[in-house]
Amino acid sequence: MFFTFFGTVVIAGIIGYASERTGFTRNGIIPSIIICIGGAFLFFMVGRMFGISFGSAGVNAIISSIGSLVIVPTHYRR
Repeated sequence: MFFTFFGTVVIAGIIGYASERTGFTRNGIIPSIIICIGGAFLFFMVGRMFGISFGSAGVNAIISSIGSLVIVPTHYRR
């Protein structure tokens, strides 16, 4: 579980950086990485508590990171 958590954080950071570099978001590199890591962490904990999963831990990290990038910035953008 310990290595799965760190893998989730690393994958989420890569997704946040890549989304900013490709132009998917315009939040800034650090905020995008923080949003992705937060979303992946939240889904990791909820998945462990309730047994929710999309497949492997990597797929869960990718889907939760992209989902958090879509939900958080559009919710707070004016």
